[in-house]
Amino acid sequence: MLNEPAAPKAQAMPPLQLQQAWQRLRESEPNLRARDLAERLGVSEGELVASRCGDGVIRLDGPWADLIRALPALGRVMILTRNDSCVHEKKGCFDHVDLGPAMGVVLNGAIDLRVFLTHWKSGFAVREASHGRQLQSLQFFDGDGRAVHKVYRTDDTDAAAWNSLVGGFAAAVQSPLLEVRSVADPLPRLLHDDAVALDSLRAGWRAMRDPHDFYALLKRHKVTRAQALRLVGPEFARPVGKGAIRTVLHVAATDGLPIMVFTGSPGVVQIHTGPVRNVRTVGPWLNVLDEDFNLHLREDHVAESWVVKKPTPDGAVTSLELYDAQGGQIVQVFGERKPGVPERDDWRALADGLPAAEVAA
Repeated sequence: MLNEPAAPKAQAMPPLQLQQAWQRLRESEPNLRARDLAERLGVSEGELVASRCGDGVIRLDGPWADLIRALPALGRVMILTRNDSCVHEKKGCFDHVDLGPAMGVVLNGAIDLRVFLTHWKSGFAVREASHGRQLQSLQFFDGDGRAVHKVYRTDDTDAAAWNSLVGGFAAAVQSPLLEVRSVADPLPRLLHDDAVALDSLRAGWRAMRDPHDFYALLKRHKVTRAQALRLVGPEFARPVGKGAIRTVLHVAATDGLPIMVFTGSPGVVQIHTGPVRNVRTVGPWLNVLDEDFNLHLREDHVAESWVVKKPTPDGAVTSLELYDAQGGQIVQVFGERKPGVPERDDWRALADGLPAAEVAA
């Protein structure tokens, strides 16, 4: 049955054995990040963190919406949301938290989040050494053990408020076990290209009045994001070269063009709005290394780049969207804008001027 819950996966190794394996691997390769350590050990990041309960890790209990509502008391923090190909880090303070039973928003300038609580299945307070520093964080995971969001303590964070929050949400049972389950793709590709009602898809796209209506359009037509971009035609989407994101970031930095950068996990979309200044490439990583905003993008993971137009009452909104080889969205970039205000001419000119993707012979 399609709606039958996925069976739990077997624990890869007992928690104590996993913790010992993690310690040995970290000693031999201290530069490996937690996500990479978990992958090397054949477990999810959530399982790896859970295995350390009692050794620098405290398991937390929800309700997660209540915990998020308590975050403004912490003051300035660093937040991190990532997917397989992009890491998005912002510094700022939580405030203006508006959460319903399943989803909501945090809108406070630097910290701008869309939160999907159905993907917040477990949480931990983590204390660990990294490159000579002691890091403290709150880490939240999906049902498959994938990280959905992390909150890091900074020098400006209220220490007493941090300790109070951790104590207040600490679980009664500090189990090192994490039962993981497969998480269904929220928007699986349900139709082959030739079965998609293209005229209806294009008409629905043309009739959109808010970019937030896009997900409903995709769901109604049973297509994925990348599939829709391929099928809808050049009125709304055109493929551009894989170097488009590098061009956009460098031009934005040089010209002082403020942009919006969206990166999502299953449980959070995290947004930077404003300028970017320090753009650097290190190996396969394209980076923004600013004081309050860091972005780390694996350029070699970018399989498709699209310039996309979505209609609004204020005129079309233009984005640059990057996808991996499996059709997963990596990152979106828009020009800075507010509802009720047309998008910036300089942003539209930059996006429209990006070279088309080369067509294989």
